[in-house]
Amino acid sequence: MRSAIGYLAHTCGFMAFDAYAHDDATHAFQFGLACAEEAGDWHLRAKILSSMARHAIWIGKPDEGLTWIEHALVRADRLTATERAMLHTAHARALAKMRRTHDALAAVGRADDEFAHATPANDPPWMAYYDHAQHVGDTGHALFDVAVHGHRPLDATARLSDAVTGHTDAYARSRAISQIKLATLTMATGDPAEAAVIGQAALDIAGTVRSRRAADDLRELSRYAHRHSRTPEVAALRQRIHTVVAAS
Repeated sequence: MRSAIGYLAHTCGFMAFDAYAHDDATHAFQFGLACAEEAGDWHLRAKILSSMARHAIWIGKPDEGLTWIEHALVRADRLTATERAMLHTAHARALAKMRRTHDALAAVGRADDEFAHATPANDPPWMAYYDHAQHVGDTGHALFDVAVHGHRPLDATARLSDAVTGHTDAYARSRAISQIKLATLTMATGDPAEAAVIGQAALDIAGTVRSRRAADDLRELSRYAHRHSRTPEVAALRQRIHTVVAAS
């Protein structure tokens, strides 16, 4: 019963996170974590702590996110390889936000090593989403924060491109978010005209889903595109972003 209530609390917490009701998300996650720990459910505990870390990172508190994810990695031997890959990916995202580039790259390497040994049949039901596309998308997002500063942009680009190709229609929002990140990275480190093409494709998907996080990623893309505004394709992209975000 405690595990069931904890899982429900996690679901509510993530819904609140998506709606930007951040205080509600924090309280729901904390309640779910207490339930998971009282039940001795290490798998649910890891999932909730991962979500708490991602939430903290998103709202600009990567140091807090790092604390949560390192707490989740305690006794990681009790978790499956897929779960450990998920946690190391979140670890990398926190470290990258904190500009700890070497540590972030090492965390991505650990995530890759764990995912190479993933056995989906051993995973709890809620880990079914964490397939190859999700893994390369999440690690690509982690590498994005070091790649925009010129460190290994090709690796991040390859991972995000693989995620865009690999996500099925059931994960349209994940595909859109990875494609927006790919466009932003290309705008920052590559050809702005190519970035505009990628961005337009992302908008085709983003316009069909409701996500405040995707809208914020679009605003970030527009900011990176600002310096290339004299390029006609980029100017058209920024105008369409403005229209889509205004309607979201």
